Order: sequence, then C-alpha cells, then structure tokens
Amino acid sequence: MRILVTGGAGFIGSHLIDRLMEQGHEVLCLDNFYTGDKRNILKWIGHPYFELVRHDITEPIRLEVDQIYHLACPASPVHYQFNPVKTIKTNVLGTLYMLGLAKRVKARFFLASTSEVYGDPDVHPQHEEYRGNVNCTGLRACYDEGKRVAETLAFEYHREHGVDIRVVRIFNTYGPRMLENDGRVVSNFIVQALRGEPLTIYGDGSQTRSFCYVSDLVEGFIRLMNSDFIGPMNLGNPGEYTILELAEIIQGMINPTAELIFNPLPEDDPKKRQPDITRAKTYLGWEPTVPLFEGLELTIKDFRDRLKS
Repeated sequence: MRILVTGGAGFIGSHLIDRLMEQGHEVLCLDNFYTGDKRNILKWIGHPYFELVRHDITEPIRLEVDQIYHLACPASPVHYQFNPVKTIKTNVLGTLYMLGLAKRVKARFFLASTSEVYGDPDVHPQHEEYRGNVNCTGLRACYDEGKRVAETLAFEYHREHGVDIRVVRIFNTYGPRMLENDGRVVSNFIVQALRGEPLTIYGDGSQTRSFCYVSDLVEGFIRLMNSDFIGPMNLGNPGEYTILELAEIIQGMINPTAELIFNPLPEDDPKKRQPDITRAKTYLGWEPTVPLFEGLELTIKDFRDRLKS
C-alpha cells in the first residue's frame, strides 16, 4: 500500500515508518521538523519506496494514498506549551485537512490521540467510556482539548462523510529516539543521570504513570489500523509505577549516587494515569510484551550513544 505518516520523523512516527518499510509498503513521510529529526529516518532516504516531504499540516496538501497515520503534533508539555496556539492549530486544522484528504482519496484515517483526553482522571484505571476531567483553560488545554477536538472531527467525518477512521489513545511511551529536551519523565531522568546531575522529581513523586515501550505501541497501531474496530482504543502498558519508583530504577541503572531533588508540581499534572486495555486485548489480541527494565536498557543505550556524539 501507499501509506502517509504525518509526523513521521518524530519519535513514534519514525519507529512506525521502520515497521511499514520492513513490511514492503510505499511510505510517504510528512514532517515540518519542529520536534522531528531527519536522523530518525536517515536510513530510508534514497530508498525507492520512501519519500520525505517537508510540510506543515496546518496548510492543506494534495496527495494520493491508501492509508493515513496522523501523528503530527508536539506531544510533550515543553514543546506543546512553547507555542500553544500553534499546537491547537496543528490538532484542529491539521486533523481537518488530513480528514479532508482521507475523504477525497478514500483512504483509511488513523488518529493518534492521547490519554491526555482524560485530564486529571477521577476514574482509575481509565477506560474508553470515561469522558475525562480536563481544564479547558489550563496550561495543558492546547494539547488536551486539541486532541479532544481532533477525535470529534474524526467521528463527525466518519458519521457524515463515511470516512473510514481508527482512533487510538496513547499512554506514556518511551524508547530510543526520544528527544533529550522534551521534558518527559523517562528522558529527563535518563539524561540527568547520564550527565551526573540530580534527578528532578515534581511533587512528592507519588503520582503514577504507565510506561509502554515504543515497539509494543507500534505493533498496536498496525493491528488497529488493519482491524475492523474504529475505536477509540487505549494503547499503553497497564504496569503502574510512581514517579519516585521510576527515578530510583533509573538512578540504580545509571548512577546510584545521583541525588534526587523535589520541585513543585506543575499545574494540571495528572495524579494517576493507567490504561484499561481490555478493548485492545479483546479486539486486537494486543498487550505489551517488553518489560520496563528491558525497555529502559535499550533507551539508556540510545541516549548514551547520542550524548557522546
């Protein structure tokens, strides 16, 4: 098939492109390189089945494709809060244009949504019927509400125009190619530990997250895209860790003498985050297979190699 991946030079997008190329598809990567990196897709440049287009999806584009994986959007608070108006435009206008493209060329459309649509949840673990607890005027709203609108657009295009959609809600994902300055907890701790700096914990470290290795997530993407289930569907690892536990694990793996320091918790930071993956198990036969220690070892090696160069 001819497959478009928006945000294809990013952390998750580039791993998805690796899998699609290995399966023999023709892949078109669209990226404006705001958080993407050409090094992530370097090995495919020049391949006859791969094409790279520098494009900002807040502008329309005309292409002919069979499937669209729509991943383009900064996904860490540091980046999406740097230019919040641009973030919400990417989520709303970008999704609108990609759905319009899917409608025009009759492509199947895959929306990478997020567990952030649940906000600071008062239901635990979070299942897909839960409608969330989001602050629509808060500092994270450009991303949270942007993704909620993107989901609305996808379902309205499906109902009104018959666009074939798939919607996934991604929970915390980690792995090689994460940006070292993205402000996410795994990359923060690894970079700080490798540089011999104190590990910065926000709040008292009792807030929880689940951590899914990127190869598991990509497997879920491909299974959902090629299934008959529309979604929304949670994809994440139901293993729940406190931020303090994660800090201590990474501290032990890299620099046992590293200091742990505690800073105030940012506004609207969720206290608990854990996916209910019953739907993914039921409809896709999917669940994560990479244990946290194994995934962290691979991620630490990647960061170590990049920080040296």
